[in-house]
Amino acid sequence: MRDAVIVEAVRTPVAKGKPGGRLHGEYPVDLLARTLKTLVERAGIDPAEIDDVVGGVVTQVGDQAVNVTRSAVLAAGFPESVPATTVDRQCGSSQQAAHFAAQGVISGAYDVAIACGLESMSRVPMGSNVLPGSDPFGALLPERYPGGLIGQGIAAERIAARWRLSREELDAFACESHMRAHAAWENGEFDREVAWTGQRDETIRPTTSPDVLAGLKPAYYDPVYEERFPEIDWRVTAGNASPLNDGAAALLIMSGDAARRLGLRPRARFHSFAVTGDDPLMMLTAIIPATEKVLRRSGLAPDDIDLFEVNEAFASVVLAWRHELGVPADRVNVRGGAIAIGHPLGASGARIMTTLLHAMEDRGARFGLQTMCEAGGMANATVLERL
Repeated sequence: MRDAVIVEAVRTPVAKGKPGGRLHGEYPVDLLARTLKTLVERAGIDPAEIDDVVGGVVTQVGDQAVNVTRSAVLAAGFPESVPATTVDRQCGSSQQAAHFAAQGVISGAYDVAIACGLESMSRVPMGSNVLPGSDPFGALLPERYPGGLIGQGIAAERIAARWRLSREELDAFACESHMRAHAAWENGEFDREVAWTGQRDETIRPTTSPDVLAGLKPAYYDPVYEERFPEIDWRVTAGNASPLNDGAAALLIMSGDAARRLGLRPRARFHSFAVTGDDPLMMLTAIIPATEKVLRRSGLAPDDIDLFEVNEAFASVVLAWRHELGVPADRVNVRGGAIAIGHPLGASGARIMTTLLHAMEDRGARFGLQTMCEAGGMANATVLERL
């Protein structure tokens, strides 16, 4: 059976996703193009070798419309023969792109592929692809879910209520994310993976504290949802949730045979994949069954995994996952997560995989597991094995 290996991975620094953010002045297509160009330059590969580029982008409208991944491939100067496509599995879009690229390699459809992701939330705000007067849910979906689906912030509140997570726990987790990310930068742990020399992730707050976070007001309070979900007591704030961000990331994936032919060193292989759905009215809990599914497929137990990356869309999501899986905190998001580093939607899956790969190398880990919650009640999970 063919394998799929990662030979290179890079990301941009993650910037504030609003006007004035460090990456706001750059067109999304150019941001991704620079990332792709850096990826192949670091690997020392002729881009003509690439069979396909699969990119994840959530809000595919405006500056991110018209298959932005193909535009970025051409803007990066790749040969016109290199195709590209753009996929949307919400927050897990570029993790799904990595799955598609690796699965294409394993199947024999590709020898060499790139998985990447992009989101410029400052230039293309979240939700801007829902046009005024449009209804992306139609008439039949509300019949199945009376009252309609809910937003992610309300889902995060429902998770906090179901798992009885206190405001103090949520804020302490968020503070730890900032401390870990700041320490990682101070210790040079992000230097290899970030493509823009001299620039750091822009939303890390090293001076925050539980006391500071405790002063923030609930971000999603709504009297309509208070009546619909009376168990919610409004603990989710801007401080214990991920911010809005801009960024891009990319991974060079190929077969082991292709790596040997091209003289490149395989750094990790894709061991196992899973994707699953869960209750869309809890929405963000699918990471739990997705993790269980990928572990069953891999034949591994949680104790066999050295490092975990669980996307910090909200503190409540990761804490509920840890509670159900029994994973200790010192193996989860060891360099901080999206609450500190940021969550540029379509880029986050590739960003997290890039961070996981480098952390596995630096710590001598054999197995790493990554999972991400996604709108609509879905999640991807991936097991990597360091080579």
